[in-house]
Amino acid sequence: MNQDMHHKMAMADGFIAALDQSGGSTPKALALYGIGEDRYHNDDEMFDRIHEMRSRIIVDPAFGGDRVLAAILFAGTMDREIDSMGTAAYLWERKQIVPILKVDQGLAAEANGAQVMKPMPGLAELLERAVDKGVFGTKMRSVISAADPAGIAAVVDQQFEVGVQILDAGLVPILEPEVDINSPDKERIEEMLAASITDHLPTIGDGRHVMLKLSIPTVDNLYRPLIDDDRVLRVVALSGGYPRDEANERLSRNHGMIASFSRALTEGLSAQQSDAEFSAALDSAIASIYAASIT
Repeated sequence: MNQDMHHKMAMADGFIAALDQSGGSTPKALALYGIGEDRYHNDDEMFDRIHEMRSRIIVDPAFGGDRVLAAILFAGTMDREIDSMGTAAYLWERKQIVPILKVDQGLAAEANGAQVMKPMPGLAELLERAVDKGVFGTKMRSVISAADPAGIAAVVDQQFEVGVQILDAGLVPILEPEVDINSPDKERIEEMLAASITDHLPTIGDGRHVMLKLSIPTVDNLYRPLIDDDRVLRVVALSGGYPRDEANERLSRNHGMIASFSRALTEGLSAQQSDAEFSAALDSAIASIYAASIT
């Protein structure tokens, strides 16, 4: 494990940029960026367009390690290059931004008010490839929509089981049991989730760390005990569909929790913008998310 990356993730101010849209979410991300489906004709061309968007963000002078701690990548992005360098190497060597890889393959059908992750038969090979490319950690998402003990248990059990496999491969996992922000049970789910995560932390083994990516809680500072736990490297917040201003305002009330925004980060960016307009919009977004992450 790269100790410089580990130190940065543990100690530095900043936030995590989520640039990990996968096949299901890419068309929407491209449409919001101003690239319609008429600009690509198959998946390969679609992923070319999203890589161009991500590359434009990553190489921009506003996107630097002074405010962006890490960037979460889709596997296809990790396997591509920016300026003739592997994306992970470019992030760390040129930008001092820690590379993290999304490893889940999407969500299974809902059961007991929750969606666990689909099976990941190629996970061991993917983790080995990530280590070879200089990736520091991983991220994987589940969703909880109801305060059902069986559903919450299924999600947390799976997140920690796979998390241990990732730790064994030499990477630091971000466990992401997202709580649906529109659920009428959101506050109760979050109470149950915090207790379940706390109960599972001993399973990761002595001297090891996980990160947690959680919906911004209804009750401010609910996750402070997890933030303060020595086994938790960082607790980061997903925007969950909130507009950037609202996500930032909610996040700023949760001390020690930092952003890991996707849609909220790219909100306002457009393929039609000049380089100067794009850079100014990106700088403004990064500044606001950074400010909300250092409270």
